[in-house]
Amino acid sequence: MAERKNAVTMMGNPVTIVGEDQKVGNPAPHFEALDNHLKIKKFDSFEGNVTVISSVPSLDTPVCDMETRRFNQIASELGPQVEIITISMDLPFAQSRWCGAAGVENVKTYSDHRDASFGNAYGVLIKEMRLLARAVFVVDTKGIISYIQVVAEMSNEPDYDQVIEHVKSLILE
Repeated sequence: MAERKNAVTMMGNPVTIVGEDQKVGNPAPHFEALDNHLKIKKFDSFEGNVTVISSVPSLDTPVCDMETRRFNQIASELGPQVEIITISMDLPFAQSRWCGAAGVENVKTYSDHRDASFGNAYGVLIKEMRLLARAVFVVDTKGIISYIQVVAEMSNEPDYDQVIEHVKSLILE
């Protein structure tokens, strides 16, 4: 498996990212994750809607909490042609509890804890901690990765304005 040392930092400390290094223009890789009801969800076709995939270390941290709440708000503004998902290594039970407590209904959460299928396929698995790096991927209606933002420091939020601008450019095409 490919490794990228010092690719990002966690609280200022460099970490190693493992998995396939994705590029804009690549077909969105297939992966499997667990939904909040412990059911396997296969992401084998992204065709149809624009899909925003927000990868976070853990919903139980302040920055991930803020990010997922913000994407929940963004999802309500963008409409039904855009699907936003958040994926982490949190257990499905914790994700379900967090969504209920946070009132998150427009973003679907998925757990990659079982086999790191997403982390390996999208190249965002932090080797030292077995957590996912903070990143945003946008997949267009044809199933192609059209935007990637890997946040250099895990304690920072992504640039939401860039993500929104890109998504809007896709849905206005």
